[in-house]
Amino acid sequence: RSWQIHFGPGADLIRNGTNPLLLLRELRQLGTLKTKAIAAAMPPLAELDPERCYIAWEITLITAAPVEAIRDVFLFVEDYCELKIEPVAAASSGAHAVETAPGEASERRAGRKASDSAQAASIRVAAAKLDQLVDLVGQLVTVQARLGELAARGEDRDMQAVVEEVDALTSELRETSMSMRTLPVRSTFERMKRLVYDLGRSLHKEVELTFEGGETELDKTVIDQLNDPLMHLIRNCMDHGVESADVRRAAGKPEMANVHLSARHAGAQVLISVADDGKGIDPEAVRAKAIEKGLIASDARLSEAEVYSLILAPGFSTAREVTDVSGRGVGMDVVKRNVEALRGSIEIASQPGRGSTVTLRLPLTLAIIDGLLVRVGDARFVMPLANTTECVELTQKDIEAANGKHLANIRGEIVPYIRLSEYLRVHGERPEREQVMIAETEHGRYGFVVDQVLGDHQTVIKNLGRLYRSVQIISGATILGDGNIALILDLNRLTQEAIRNLAMEPELHAQGARVCAAATASQGF
Repeated sequence: RSWQIHFGPGADLIRNGTNPLLLLRELRQLGTLKTKAIAAAMPPLAELDPERCYIAWEITLITAAPVEAIRDVFLFVEDYCELKIEPVAAASSGAHAVETAPGEASERRAGRKASDSAQAASIRVAAAKLDQLVDLVGQLVTVQARLGELAARGEDRDMQAVVEEVDALTSELRETSMSMRTLPVRSTFERMKRLVYDLGRSLHKEVELTFEGGETELDKTVIDQLNDPLMHLIRNCMDHGVESADVRRAAGKPEMANVHLSARHAGAQVLISVADDGKGIDPEAVRAKAIEKGLIASDARLSEAEVYSLILAPGFSTAREVTDVSGRGVGMDVVKRNVEALRGSIEIASQPGRGSTVTLRLPLTLAIIDGLLVRVGDARFVMPLANTTECVELTQKDIEAANGKHLANIRGEIVPYIRLSEYLRVHGERPEREQVMIAETEHGRYGFVVDQVLGDHQTVIKNLGRLYRSVQIISGATILGDGNIALILDLNRLTQEAIRNLAMEPELHAQGARVCAAATASQGF
C-alpha cells in the first residue's frame, strides 16, 4: 500500500536535537521510499537561523506496515512540525498493471488482508487517556485490597473465591495498562546525536556518540522528563570531561573521543548511564573545593563515592572557567532534583585519566508496583518485591551464634542485616521468631529484619507530603485495604544510609525518629 507523507518544516525540530535524516532512514526500513525536498520556506541567507528547519519533505512510501507504524517514526517530533499522512489510491500511485498468475494474485490478496487486519488491530490513543486509565486502575487496586480485607474477616468461601478472581483480573489489568505506557528509550538516545555533533563543532573536539540498550522500555512519563538531565550530562562530558585532540594524543588516547549512553533493566528499575573516556574527575580537587565552600570539615573521612556526590551540591564546580556550555558540577543540583522527582537516584564513578560514568537509577513506572507488606511493631511497611529474593527465620539461637553481631548465616553465606525496629525506632515487643527479608541492593545482599511478613501487596504509589520529603529512605506511601497508610521503603537508600551512619549513632537515631513519626502519623490518615 502507498502512503503520501508531508513532513516539516518545524521551527523547533533541529533545536530539540532531532536529525530528520534519521527519521527518513527509519522510514526506509518499512518499505520503498521516494522523497522530495521542498525549500519554499527557505529565507535569504542573511535571515537564516542555523537552528531552525526550513525544509519540508514530500514522501511516498510503499509498505505493508500499518499507518500506526509510520506514525510511530514521528512519535517524538509530531508536536514540533507539520505532519500529514494520507493513503494514495492505486490509480494515482504511478504503479503499472502487471499480469500475474492466479496463485500469485491470491498470495497478494492474502498479504493485503493481513495488512488490513494488522491495521485494524492497532489504534492510536492520546497519552492523557492512558494516564486516566492508569489512575482508574490504581483506584481499582485500592478497592480490590479493601474487598480482600472484608472477605478475610468472614468465612464465606464463595465470597473468597470471587475475591481471588477479582484479584487475578486486577493484576492482569494492571500489567496490561502499565505496558501500554512504556516506550523504548532509543528515540531519546538518538536525539542526543545532534547535540553531540553541534557541541563537537563549537568546542573543536572530535566526539563520537554510541549507545546500547535502546530497546529498553521505560514509562512514557519518565522518558518525557529524562531529556533535560541527559542533555546536561552530555554537555558536561563534552565541555569538561573530554580533552582536546592534542591532549588526547599526548596521553596515548585516540583523537576521537567517545560518549556512551546505555540503558538496562535492574529489577524494577532502569539504569541509564552516561560515560566518557575523558580525563575523569579529580577526587582531591573535589574535596578541596568542598572544604573551601564549607560543605565538609577539613578532617572529614569520606569514601570515594561520597566525594564524587559532592558535585551534586548547588553551585559546586571545580572548573576554573565557566563557559556558556557547562561547568563540571554547575547545575548538577538541578539534574539531581529532576531525577529525585522521578523517585530516582544518581551515582557517579570516575577514574582520573580514564573517564567518568554517571548512572541514573530510575523506576520502571511511577504508578503501581508489586510489594511485600511487612509489620514492624504496630507499623506496616511495603518492600518492593523486585528487590527481595527470599525470607528466612531469625531465632534467638541464630543471634547468639553471631555473638550479637547483625549477621545471618544463609546456607553457609554470611549476610549482614538491618533490624528495622532499631533503625526506624519503632517500639514494641520483639517476637521470639523474627523474619529476615533478603534483598539485592546496590551494596550487595542485605537482610532486613521484620516482626512479620503479611503477604504480597499490589502497591499504588502515592507521594508523601512536604513534611516528610526529606526522609530519603522512604519512596512513597500506599493505601491499605483497611484505609490506613503503609510507607514504601527504598531498600537501596536504606542500606546506604545505614552503612554511612554506622559510626554516627545520634544522626542514625534522628533519621529513624523521623521515619517513625511518619509511620505513626500515617496510621491516622
